[in-house]
Amino acid sequence: MPATTMDQLVSLCKRRGFIFQNADIYGGLQGVYDFGPLGVELKNNLKAAWWRSMVYERDDVEGLDAAILTHRKVLHYSGHEATFSDPLTDCKRCKQRFRADHIKDGKCPECGSTDLTEPRMFNMMFKTAVGPIEGGDNFAYLRPETAQAIFTQFKNVVDATARKAPFGIAQIGKSFRNEITPRNFIFRVREFEQMELEFFVKPGTDMEWLETWKADRIDWWIDQGLDKEKLHVHKIAKEDLAHYSKATYDLEYQFPHGLEELEGIADRTDYDLGNHTRYQDELEITAHVHENKEAEGKLALFDDEAKKWYVPWVIEPSAGVERGVLAVLTEAYAEETLPNGETRTLLKLKKHLAPVKVAVIPLKRNNAEIVKLAANIKAALMKTGVGRIMLENSGNIGKAYRRHDEIGTPICITIDFESIEKQPASVTIRNRDTMAQQRVAVSDLPAYITDFFR
Repeated sequence: MPATTMDQLVSLCKRRGFIFQNADIYGGLQGVYDFGPLGVELKNNLKAAWWRSMVYERDDVEGLDAAILTHRKVLHYSGHEATFSDPLTDCKRCKQRFRADHIKDGKCPECGSTDLTEPRMFNMMFKTAVGPIEGGDNFAYLRPETAQAIFTQFKNVVDATARKAPFGIAQIGKSFRNEITPRNFIFRVREFEQMELEFFVKPGTDMEWLETWKADRIDWWIDQGLDKEKLHVHKIAKEDLAHYSKATYDLEYQFPHGLEELEGIADRTDYDLGNHTRYQDELEITAHVHENKEAEGKLALFDDEAKKWYVPWVIEPSAGVERGVLAVLTEAYAEETLPNGETRTLLKLKKHLAPVKVAVIPLKRNNAEIVKLAANIKAALMKTGVGRIMLENSGNIGKAYRRHDEIGTPICITIDFESIEKQPASVTIRNRDTMAQQRVAVSDLPAYITDFFR
């Protein structure tokens, strides 16, 4: 099968209600997208799978949901004010603006002109006024990453949970970056969500943990349906590392537009906790080992064996939700030629990610008895807790099957005349991937569905 194209995904997402351009009726806001009825379900399912694997299935991770507005000092001492910028250049002919590191052969990507301005640095953080008076120091930033709130709340989490290293703090939430050139659909955008873990370890054990988390994250993405052959681990060269990083792996995926980063796994050392601790007015301690008893309760942990305070090092697996959704859609999209020559479009999503788990379809929309049985079946299946159960009362069984193939619904249940005329009552169950059908007694449906999605 030919590789999935971005045009195919964009068309499907708009047509079936996965993703829409923000403010589309006004021409759209570049780099900002809205998730529609099915997109929000897919997105939530992906986040739920991440949260389950990070927090519920582990005994060494706590969760956090921190504010989006960020105190300016947080991003000053984290280094973002000084370093969170990209080189910017303008084309004097077409007036378009680009990142300088995306310019090839000195030519404008839009019109081919070589008449470009000299690169200048552009800070990507959004500012917003705080309080009734604008200007001066009355501003905060919209956070450019979820990590810093984890570091600034480190003390509170440790005090509340009595955690010892190794342990982690996980967070899913919005971040904002004023990208110069948003592109490739939802891959690079200005408003996005991150699934981020800060995993705190003892100094000297960081490289071992970096390798452990790299392997863990590859396995997790495979569990979400990604082809292992389309995943690639790229070790960032020393000269290209972020200002906080000792070592970083980029987990890359073969997106429709090319091989690009899906998730980063970074060794942030003690950079963040050390900086935030160092600049506290009430206490100055170094970013390394601490013997000062006054360090208790600050951004440090006590080593019971060595009887010393120390700032833990941090391993950070960080993935973009939108990039994850795009990867999952890319992998799941398929077109098949049926025996009658028609082309069937379907999303072969993993069952736990499917926006709609089961479609309950009355064969005749105007038959009150069939529709009533369908509604009762939906109500019964809702109690299984497997996810969204949809009553699809369109009246055309063929179109209903095609629609649910296209949105990735794993199971369709059809209620027909036999369902109401014969006892015990039974229905037809159709499998999305194989299109195989079987009759199942209505009384057995809850157990069947529960077992299918187990």
